[in-house]
Amino acid sequence: MKTRLLVCSLMAAAVCTSAQFKDPRPVKPKPNIIVFLVDDMGWEDTSVPFWDRLTDKNKRFRTPNMERLAREGVKFTNAYATPVCTPSRVSMITGMNAAHHGVTNWTSPRKDVNADAPDNTLDSAPWNHNGFSPVPGVPHTVYATPLPALLKGAGYYTIHAGKAHWGAMGTPGANPYNMGFLVNIAGHAAGHPQSYLSEENYGNMPGKATAQAVPDLEEYYGTGTFLTEALTREALKALDEPVNRQQPFYLYLAHYAVHVPLQADKRYYQHYLDIGLDEAEAKYASLIEGMDASLGQVMDYLSRRKIADNTIILFMSDNGGLSLAPPRGGAPHTQNLPLRAGKGSVYEGGVREPMLVKWPGVTKAGSVASQYVIIEDFFPSILEMAGVELYDAVQQIDGKSFVPLLREPATTDSLRTLVWHYPNKWIPDGGPGINYKSALRQGRWKVVYDQQQGSAELYDVIADIGEKRDLSAVYPDRARSLLTLLSQQLQQWKAPMPILKASGKPLPWPENRR
Repeated sequence: MKTRLLVCSLMAAAVCTSAQFKDPRPVKPKPNIIVFLVDDMGWEDTSVPFWDRLTDKNKRFRTPNMERLAREGVKFTNAYATPVCTPSRVSMITGMNAAHHGVTNWTSPRKDVNADAPDNTLDSAPWNHNGFSPVPGVPHTVYATPLPALLKGAGYYTIHAGKAHWGAMGTPGANPYNMGFLVNIAGHAAGHPQSYLSEENYGNMPGKATAQAVPDLEEYYGTGTFLTEALTREALKALDEPVNRQQPFYLYLAHYAVHVPLQADKRYYQHYLDIGLDEAEAKYASLIEGMDASLGQVMDYLSRRKIADNTIILFMSDNGGLSLAPPRGGAPHTQNLPLRAGKGSVYEGGVREPMLVKWPGVTKAGSVASQYVIIEDFFPSILEMAGVELYDAVQQIDGKSFVPLLREPATTDSLRTLVWHYPNKWIPDGGPGINYKSALRQGRWKVVYDQQQGSAELYDVIADIGEKRDLSAVYPDRARSLLTLLSQQLQQWKAPMPILKASGKPLPWPENRR
């Protein structure tokens, strides 16, 4: 009896002690996280200026919800992706630079099909043309641990809606469920929609469907619902599940807009014809405004469900605006001026992106961050936002968290280097900064390297945002030092290089050709 009384006394004392020292502060719930990713949207394809002035291009577009998000969060004026889509998407989901993960070009929806255009003197680099794989041993893929799987493991309800385009059909990377998503809406191996129109069943017409036909949206067939709107409705319906049970969620809303085919969103198309745009540009602008309307619907949903104060929104594009004409209107490679060139190029028009982040309680409304960041930074940043401090990933993470910039946007790091590597032939005829190019930015300086010619250009992208003045002859030592940095990084990552047909050997690293 005495022993039992002693044990009870000790237990009571332990309970009292525990209660006495219990932290009275409520445990803050994990934040919800939304990545709103646009396809092929240029830096100026918005009424929000991402420069130090409003441009004529900014004045063309109506994006009131991007304006709203910019007022409420942080605007990044030096945000970058890669020249084309799949490399950016793989970088975001793995935290690796494209030169490191080796998915350096867009991937065909069909397995073992190399998307490179043929060349007379060069064979394709040994790049990972089947894309990303969350399981090892798949030929011509990069194996890595995907971001959504880590978030799901941390208790997040994970939703994918829209374009996936991580891997080819017949490989694990084609299916968003294999990435750790609990819900997949319309995501598969293709990189663009066959059609945005419900009247064409988003491409799923008998006898006419191709690999680009958008899956999963049968209930919208023939309803007059544009693809962007259908994806938004389905994404918001999927959010009801975690919101109703108060589970933190990760929504990856990756619109097919504004990728070709350029088809008019009839809700907005006539306005752009009325202001004098040609048909191609009016269609493009209508796709932009429809995308912006989707952003507004998402933000309104958060307010209506009273979760806006605990939801982070990250807005980004996967590469620069398309500047091939046709299908764009106007002269080729002028659509992103003052930025040079467009999609497919390592010049600023091909890689500089509109980026916005709102984190209630952390970001200061209407702030601007001028520090340059790149798309692989999303991986460590999102994990930090989610409070995932320890995680097992099989890959080395190249990205750097931009969470400190959300807290202190004025912070700068002029010694950081960003690398772009495109050892591929995107289009047969080439163009400015297109096909077989690499680049590196450090501070205000950017070196652009032509792999085929073995030549380099040097630009001060702060003083010369249009990359008009090649300063390599004026500052040869600086050009040489940046080429050395580029070479060292490419070699460290074992980056793929094009193969010279005459010798069967890869092209030399940049520092060996200068």
